[in-house]
Amino acid sequence: MDLVDQRRRVAVLYGTRPEAVKLAPVVQALTRRDGLHPVVVTSGQHREMLDQVNTLFGIVPDHDLGLLRQGQTLDDVLAGAVRGFGSFLDEHPVDAVVVQGDTTTTFAGALAAFHRRIPVVHVEAGLRTGDLYSPFPEEANRRFVSVVATRHCAPTEASAQNLYAENVRRSDVTVTGNTVIDALVQVASRQSDVGDPIIDEALRTGRRILLVTAHRRESWGSGIRDVAEALVRVANLYPDLLIVLPMHRNPLVRTTISPVVRGVPNIHLTEPLSYEAFSHVLSRSTAVLTDSGGVQEEAPALDIPVVVTRDTTERPEVVQAGGAVLVGTDQQRIVRTLRELLTNEEFHRRMAQSPNPFGDGLASERVVDVVEDVLGVHTPASRAGDPREVPVEVPAVVGAV
Repeated sequence: MDLVDQRRRVAVLYGTRPEAVKLAPVVQALTRRDGLHPVVVTSGQHREMLDQVNTLFGIVPDHDLGLLRQGQTLDDVLAGAVRGFGSFLDEHPVDAVVVQGDTTTTFAGALAAFHRRIPVVHVEAGLRTGDLYSPFPEEANRRFVSVVATRHCAPTEASAQNLYAENVRRSDVTVTGNTVIDALVQVASRQSDVGDPIIDEALRTGRRILLVTAHRRESWGSGIRDVAEALVRVANLYPDLLIVLPMHRNPLVRTTISPVVRGVPNIHLTEPLSYEAFSHVLSRSTAVLTDSGGVQEEAPALDIPVVVTRDTTERPEVVQAGGAVLVGTDQQRIVRTLRELLTNEEFHRRMAQSPNPFGDGLASERVVDVVEDVLGVHTPASRAGDPREVPVEVPAVVGAV
């Protein structure tokens, strides 16, 4: 029997770029343990952006469910992922399944594993807003996963407390930190030109950049249009500011934003940036305006103030620490907050220097410790080495005021 056959097989399932970013360090950590063998399965929920992340982190998936279809509904994605991953598990038995976060792929994977009595380890467990429809459908997805998960890897103590309040046994919860910081530590050392002449020129000259993301389902329509109109107002107030907005693939998002900002010279719409390029632009930005959960974690690690265009957040730690502020999609609040960040150096400094609550870059190793505990094995790190043996520093690059 060869070495791989002797290892315990751990399926790692993901379908979107944020999942891939946060699970790539977990796959690497699993590979470093002599007694474990990661089996990477992708759903294809975000096809092109998923491939970029896999290439960046040197991961070759073992199986692709190939779920991406034009015009899919949430029901289509869920049903396809449950059937597809379930069939994979039937044909390729594994000892445990690792899922991350709150996507439809995550819920489907956890459910398919549960149906087969396979232990589920949930990475980034315990995030809650308290509103089942905000964000939608993510808040419901992560609650569903918590019901069937065997072990819960909470990124913060606050997330762990949420699980305890839902009667999850304390012995089943481990505070690991957030694996996105592990990914950021790796990628921050590889910074290079973005490949977009306008952005690269701004980076070379030190021009102020406001990085923007907008895609949340609950904001489709008037919410995202209000964000776009607020950006036009800010762009007109600060012509020296370059507003960079990588456009989400969803056509509903694109057709809402483009007509509003078209012709404004300092609003630059781009196709989605690779994770490496996005991280580079983020690290050099004055601030970020976002409805993304992951960006709320990444920006504080880079000392970048976060303005969140949502009414709720499942990451209240960053708001409580002072690194982020919730403004919803209200134009007045967006413009007022951005003006304060762009003109008040003390306000910007306080937000930029707030503590980062999301970890030290070693979360993935702690997640794999949990996997080993579930399987009842404790294997040494491979000859490739264990990152825990050397100090890790999270990069801090303060955006220009």
